[in-house]
Amino acid sequence: MINIRDKGAALWEGWNHTQRTVFAVVLIALVAIMPFAGDFGFISILDTPVASYQDVLVYPIGMFVLMGLGLNIVVGKSGLLDLGYVAFFAIGAYTQAILSTRTHLNAWEILPIGMGAAMLSGALLGLPTLRLRGDYLAIVTLGFGEIVRIVTLNISITGGTNGIARIPGPPAIGGLKFDIMHPVNYFWLVLTMILLVIWMIRRLSVRRPGRAWEAIRQDEDVAMLMGVPTLRYKIWSFSVGAAVGGAAGVIYAAKVIVIAPQMFTFNISVLILSCIVFGGMGNMWGVIFGGVILAYIPERIRFITNARQLVFGIVLVLIMNIRPDGLLPRKKREKVKAKSGVKNA
Repeated sequence: MINIRDKGAALWEGWNHTQRTVFAVVLIALVAIMPFAGDFGFISILDTPVASYQDVLVYPIGMFVLMGLGLNIVVGKSGLLDLGYVAFFAIGAYTQAILSTRTHLNAWEILPIGMGAAMLSGALLGLPTLRLRGDYLAIVTLGFGEIVRIVTLNISITGGTNGIARIPGPPAIGGLKFDIMHPVNYFWLVLTMILLVIWMIRRLSVRRPGRAWEAIRQDEDVAMLMGVPTLRYKIWSFSVGAAVGGAAGVIYAAKVIVIAPQMFTFNISVLILSCIVFGGMGNMWGVIFGGVILAYIPERIRFITNARQLVFGIVLVLIMNIRPDGLLPRKKREKVKAKSGVKNA
C-alpha cells in the first residue's frame, strides 16, 4: 500500500524555500476563502441543521483547531496529560466578558489581558502540580477545570448561573466589522490567530524549549539526569498552552455575546483532547485535521438529535482501532547511517 503521508513528506523535503513559500501562501488563500464555499449550490451539503456553515467555521471548527494546537503543546510536545484545559478557555472568556461590560476597554485591549490571565493561571497550577506524573497529574488538572466552573457559578461578578450578557464585540478594523452579521470576519480573525500559533510552535520546536519538551516527553528521568530543568520547561509548556486557550476564550466571548458556566464543561476538554489523539498526538497538522473533523461531524449530524453522540462515539472507536496512532501520526525519524570502511582516527 502506498503511504500517502510519506509521499507527501518526501515531496515537501524535495522542494526549495521558494516552492514551499508559494505552496504555503496558496494553501492559506484557499483556507481564507472557505467561508464562501457554502454559497455554491453543489456543495450546500456543508450547511448544518442548526447553525450556518460560516458560523460553524468559527465555532466549533476554528476554536477547536486553535485550542487543539494549544493543548498539543502540553500533551503532544511535553507528554503531560491535561484534562482541565477548558478552564483556560473559560478564564479568557470571562476576562473579556467582565472587562468589556464593566470598563471602557475593547476586545483588542482585553485580548493580551485574557492571555496573560490564562498564562498566569497555568503557571500557578503548574508550580505545585507538575511534580506529579501520569494519572495523578490528570486528576489534578481535571479538578482545576471543575473548580473554575464552580467558581463562576457561585460568585456575583460572573453572573452566577445566568452568566454575562450583552458582551460587546471587537471594534471594526478598517472596513472589517465584527458582529453576528459578519461571521466571515471572525473566521479570518481566528485563522490569523491559528497561523500565529503555528508560527510560534514551529519556532519553539527547533529551539531549546522544543528540544526540552521532546526530551521530557521521551523520558523525564533521563532528561533530568542530562541537566534539563524539567519543572521549568513543564511550567512553560502549561503557560504557553494556557495563553492560547485564553486567547480563544476572549474571541469566543466577543462573538457569542452571552456566556454562562454551562458552556465550559468537562466535555469541552475531552473533545479538544480527542482532536489531538484522533488527528495524531504531537503532529501539528494531525491536530488541525482532527480538530476540523471532530468539530464538524457532530454539528452535521444534529438532525439525529440524541443518537448523534452514540454515532459519533462509535465512529471514533472504529477509527482509533484502525489507526491507533491517529490519522496523521507523529513522524518517527529513524536515521540509519551505513558505515563501510570508515574508522575513527
